[in-house]
Amino acid sequence: MQVKAQLNNLRISPRKVRLVTNLIKGLPIASARAQLRFLVKRSSQPIMKLLDSAVANAKNNFKIDESNLYISEMIVNAGPVLKRIMPRAMGRAAHIHKRTTKILMVLDEKVKSKKEANESEEAKDEKKTAKKAVNKTAKKSVKKVTSKKSK
Repeated sequence: MQVKAQLNNLRISPRKVRLVTNLIKGLPIASARAQLRFLVKRSSQPIMKLLDSAVANAKNNFKIDESNLYISEMIVNAGPVLKRIMPRAMGRAAHIHKRTTKILMVLDEKVKSKKEANESEEAKDEKKTAKKAVNKTAKKSVKKVTSKKSK
């Protein structure tokens, strides 16, 4: 079961945030927290908060144990850019871009739960029965078409 959490409009450049997210991608929750706690980057605090939020979503909404989770995906995209102007010499102006970031964190289970495994097996069974029904109707229509041609 995948659990998602999103952080919008973080006032740090996406390039700087990706340095931190690439470190923790694929790690279990406990080791990701340890990495973020001792990392000396400004973006580590908001990402730690986002990680806590995603874990809380997993616990409360889906009843998933924290020790069974790992960070499967971290998507860092650019958000809206704040445009400012700085006066320069001889009446010129320099443009300043204050970039923002959108972060999407996806947690997944290391070992699939029994409930999810049963649901996936049921879905496979339903697909098989649907295919069989489609094949039967297709064979009937083919027989009808061939019998009309032969007459």
